[in-house]
Amino acid sequence: MSGFKEADQTEKAYQKQDAIFIGKSRAVKAKKGSMRYYKSIGLGFKTPKEAVEGSYVDKKCPFTGNVSIRGRILKGMIISHKMKRTIVVRRDYLQFVSKYRRFEKRHSNMSVHCSPCFQNLSEGDVVTIGQCRPLSKTVKFNVLEHQPTKNKSLNVKKIFRVF
Repeated sequence: MSGFKEADQTEKAYQKQDAIFIGKSRAVKAKKGSMRYYKSIGLGFKTPKEAVEGSYVDKKCPFTGNVSIRGRILKGMIISHKMKRTIVVRRDYLQFVSKYRRFEKRHSNMSVHCSPCFQNLSEGDVVTIGQCRPLSKTVKFNVLEHQPTKNKSLNVKKIFRVF
């Protein structure tokens, strides 16, 4: 089993990637390199280095799991990352009020699945998210790209930023 690298076992159930058959390496000598399933999601997004070399198992990850990205590609700002593998993203937009012929500021929050390949996420960072199949009751988007913020001193829950 030279090519097989076991995943991080932090859950009660045994964690393994569905696309990899572990028993194959015993019968036939494994190829050099790790037996890890990863894919390119296309659309001009690069597969993160941690997704290729890491040892995490996430079936909802677009790079290593069974999730395809289709539909909308959006940008938003992280306002909370307290849940496990889920973040809350705030999207700001302007709504036109025809009576006064002016715009009003509005925002919407959405829950987004964040794969373990994106490390060091913090509030105020800008993420690119892509639509996928419903992963839970409220989660229908997946993080595709992460851009760290430069100014950490701002209150991210109140700032209005249109992308």
